[in-house]
Amino acid sequence: MNKTNQTLIIGFALFSLFFGAGNLLLPPLLGYNAGEDWLWVALGFMLTAVVIPILGILAHARLQGTMFDFAKKVSPVFSIIYCVIVYIISIAIPSPRTASATHEIAIHPFFGTSPLLTSSIYFALVLLFVLNRSKILNLIGKYLTPLIVIILFLVIGIGLFSSGMEMNPSKFTTPIVDGLLEGYQTFDAIGAVVVGGVVIISLNIKGVTSGLEKKKLIKNAGFIAGFGLFLIYAGLIALGALYGSEIFVDGSLSSDMQRANLLRGISTTTLGNIGTAFLSVLVALACFTTAVGIVTGTADYFKGLFKDSQNVYVATAIIGCLVGIGVGQLDFHSIIMIALPILMFIYPITIVLILLNVVPEKYASPLVFKWIVAVTFLFSIPDFLKFSFPSEQLTEVQKLIPLAQYSLGWVLPVILTFVTANIIERKIK
Repeated sequence: MNKTNQTLIIGFALFSLFFGAGNLLLPPLLGYNAGEDWLWVALGFMLTAVVIPILGILAHARLQGTMFDFAKKVSPVFSIIYCVIVYIISIAIPSPRTASATHEIAIHPFFGTSPLLTSSIYFALVLLFVLNRSKILNLIGKYLTPLIVIILFLVIGIGLFSSGMEMNPSKFTTPIVDGLLEGYQTFDAIGAVVVGGVVIISLNIKGVTSGLEKKKLIKNAGFIAGFGLFLIYAGLIALGALYGSEIFVDGSLSSDMQRANLLRGISTTTLGNIGTAFLSVLVALACFTTAVGIVTGTADYFKGLFKDSQNVYVATAIIGCLVGIGVGQLDFHSIIMIALPILMFIYPITIVLILLNVVPEKYASPLVFKWIVAVTFLFSIPDFLKFSFPSEQLTEVQKLIPLAQYSLGWVLPVILTFVTANIIERKIK
């Protein structure tokens, strides 16, 4: 296989591993609510759902190790704790969420079956793919992703050219911030540190041993995946905004039903009655590839912790799929509500670890890593508590922290700490 084809296959596989339930359902409703401000919302969404994740892939290209390497400069103990927490979150929330979305949009409307049956068959197939991990990149990159992309571009392309271009007023007061925080729900930053390791190990298995070759392959594939995500997200947000005056979304419904109904309405309007069938296939494929990436990444990590034991790999994969079956029976909205406070805590730490692994090493010493992560941890606590245990006292504390009202109280302290730590580092040297 020539290098161009290999890069394209890895790029398509990466795109597909990123593109799951939230990536498909979140942008249209975001655009619908943004209306005339959809461009500003899209800008914020792209920062946390495209830019940060692709920087995570570039960090993997530089490190060429596992997720452990992302945080080891803080301390090996912290890195192990961080990795275990992220992998537990991954198999407990975004992975089961893919089964829930598949059931609600692609299975239940047609067959009326129970969520237990759907999640059981779904994760049995996930396990089959995970246990054949040497073929994962080829299977996903060659066959599944092109089908996902073709269906998406059909819906988006026809939708953009057939819309009347009438948009409702925006429901957001701070559209960029709303888009940025909604990008958290895609789990793409966490996905980057998880599936980036999957790609590296898959390349090792395929016999790509040169560090420079792997670095170039992963970087180019990352840009391909990022460009694909950018086009799809922008298209879906624009569709949501443009069809705001044509498709009625009942505000009394739960958010997940609003998302599902809007996406179903857009696909039916653009592709007719066959649009519902297309949408079902699209949701099932997009969700499935993401679940495969998450379970594979988790199994890879725990296999590495136990001296590359294949038995540990298989056992972790089975446990991950069993958890998926259990949690996957919840509805999509319930899983999002469970995830929100956790995301407000773990996402900022993940973002700063990605950024620190991308900046030149002279600005990211172990001292800088320690200080930045400690400050991020401290200033993420109010955001976590706001969504877990809201109180008046907490609101008063947040008023003292810049940007805390936007759930971004950690941003300015991190920037100041980065500058201060580097100045102190230079003086010490």
